[in-house]
Amino acid sequence: MTDRAPRLPDLIEVDSARSAAPLVDGFARRISYLRLSVTDRCDLRCRYCMPERMTFLPRREVLTLEELYDLSRAFIARGVTKLRITGGEPLVRRDIIDLFTALGRHLGDGLDELTLTTNATQLADHADALANAGVRRVNVSLDTLDRDRFAALTRRDALPQVLEGIAAAREAGLQVKVNAVALKGVNEDELPDLIAWAHGQGHEVTLIEVMPLGDVEAERMDQYLPLDQVRARLEERWTLADSNHATGGPARYVDVAETGGRLGFIAPHTNNFCAGCNRLRVTATGQLYPCLGGGERVDLRAALRSDAPSQQLERALDTAMLIKPERHHFRMDRRGDQPALPRHMSMTGG
Repeated sequence: MTDRAPRLPDLIEVDSARSAAPLVDGFARRISYLRLSVTDRCDLRCRYCMPERMTFLPRREVLTLEELYDLSRAFIARGVTKLRITGGEPLVRRDIIDLFTALGRHLGDGLDELTLTTNATQLADHADALANAGVRRVNVSLDTLDRDRFAALTRRDALPQVLEGIAAAREAGLQVKVNAVALKGVNEDELPDLIAWAHGQGHEVTLIEVMPLGDVEAERMDQYLPLDQVRARLEERWTLADSNHATGGPARYVDVAETGGRLGFIAPHTNNFCAGCNRLRVTATGQLYPCLGGGERVDLRAALRSDAPSQQLERALDTAMLIKPERHHFRMDRRGDQPALPRHMSMTGG
């Protein structure tokens, strides 16, 4: 197989037939949300995510666009209604819009939402095409609005491109949610201004606690900023009211009276969200991880490339339901702790 795929909408006829067997894990949680990584590559080098000299996967190990599409169809057939394309940075993948276009044909026919997480460096070039494919909202990873701080944090001077991408998304009619990792001593002083800016632009914001995944050449406890502390500081400035809003992800939301916007908190350490987990992650190599913070996995690539891919995928998904743990076991309580898992977030899919 070659990495350069033909245009998928012309290649594969959409099959609307769906299985009646939903994905339900051993704790009676219905799985309806897939985060599918299409590449481990990224054009930034965020200090909490990866080292400067990151070693990326050989391209031959990464699923082709056809395989990613067929895999997505198998999940939709088992009741996945929300599909988020992730990376790495998904928009650096060649011909990625072909995959979005093909998947967009399932919207309203098993799939309720197709979206992506991006750093927005390439978004200006793809915003219109994404909207035409059926994408209605995107998550943009952005931790600072200060250009020098952005360059230091990501090791790339790309803030102007990111802001251009966000503006292009808004112009294309895409809803934007800004995801910001709260970092002690790095951007904690700027978080209120970042929130106010995003709300002023009509964007939601979600703050995220740093997660101990992979070796990042830094002490995790030096980066870790508990979000209960962040919320307490914000409440000294603004009026925060708990919201019932939910997107299918792990964030818990508040409405900010003074800005008129919505603010989310993803706090795996201080406010565990595992009880209602409805998510699975699949890496760009086809490894299914039932839990971001666990080592359990199922090899879907082997199933896809077997002599009986449909049957083997069904068995693999059933196995994933049996091994999905009740909760993650991240630890961020003392200096010198090794990462919870050796794999980087960019390899797992954000």
